[in-house]
Amino acid sequence: MADQPSSEYHFSQANALEYIATVLLRENISDQNAQSVARALVNAEIDGQKGHGFSRVASYALQARSGKVAGQAVPQVSQSGTAMLRIDAANGFAFPAIDLAIEQLVTLSSKTGIAAAGITRSHHCGQLGAHVERLAEAGCVAIMFANSPKAMAPWGGNAALFGTNPIAFATPRQDGQPPLVVDMSLSKVARGKVMSAAKAGEDIPEGWALSAEGEPTTDPKAALAGSMVPVGDAKGAALALMVEILAATVIGANHSYDATSFFDAEGDPPGVGQFIIAINATHVGGVNFISRIEALIGAILGQDGTRLPGEKRITNRLDCAAEGFFVASHLVEEINGLKQEL
Repeated sequence: MADQPSSEYHFSQANALEYIATVLLRENISDQNAQSVARALVNAEIDGQKGHGFSRVASYALQARSGKVAGQAVPQVSQSGTAMLRIDAANGFAFPAIDLAIEQLVTLSSKTGIAAAGITRSHHCGQLGAHVERLAEAGCVAIMFANSPKAMAPWGGNAALFGTNPIAFATPRQDGQPPLVVDMSLSKVARGKVMSAAKAGEDIPEGWALSAEGEPTTDPKAALAGSMVPVGDAKGAALALMVEILAATVIGANHSYDATSFFDAEGDPPGVGQFIIAINATHVGGVNFISRIEALIGAILGQDGTRLPGEKRITNRLDCAAEGFFVASHLVEEINGLKQEL
């Protein structure tokens, strides 16, 4: 880690992993959990999903310190029926439970063709695209749904009820090419971007969020106290409802309106849920699946001006491997200040 004149700190991927894991280990978080969380946050930072990266470290640490997150939790899995897994994150971080789900879903879907996992008593799960990408690398077409603490009003309402409730999808490709990944929040932008702007003291564009009074705002703090605007207006709100049912109602996790904040150390554990579906591409799609995917992608890219979703992450990863990456100084200083508070 080196200081930069531009008020940024430079990291390599390895240095960033060690730095975050060390911070988390000081907060009575087990080594396995600290490593899992560090990988997720660093990968998000590298991929350009900064709202799920370094900006989360201090709040994660403080939540472990207060007991809102169980740093020593060990997720438990049980099987329901032929192809359904139930995973209890035990009020710990989401990432170790997701690691367990991915491992088990790859094995189970190779036998059943399709398998699903419902994760309960969970926490913030970061960039969903990274999770389904891992399943696609193992030969699965995957889709994931997650609910989150209330941040978005139902269409026509004026009080937050749903989370930003993201959805992600990934599919394998041929010849070792990176999977095609689609990752989207159902608000116009992820709430993590608003949090990052608030920490940096920057305004947000108008149209992202509403204040608590239901008025458009460019103040990120007012936005965090208010509600996010759904992508696609009524259609986005309807999709958020669908995600809420899959990621909470069906599997028994807390609904968004019952979940405590991911951002502070106050109150009970959030207890949100994630729902993941893995489809073994060859088992279900047959030997022609990959060639058909490539034909579809070729038809898209055959038109001038088109590109595939998620391509930027590949460029970011190559840049990081060659040159490392930079993190805003205010985030590093916030994290370093945690040690002084002990």
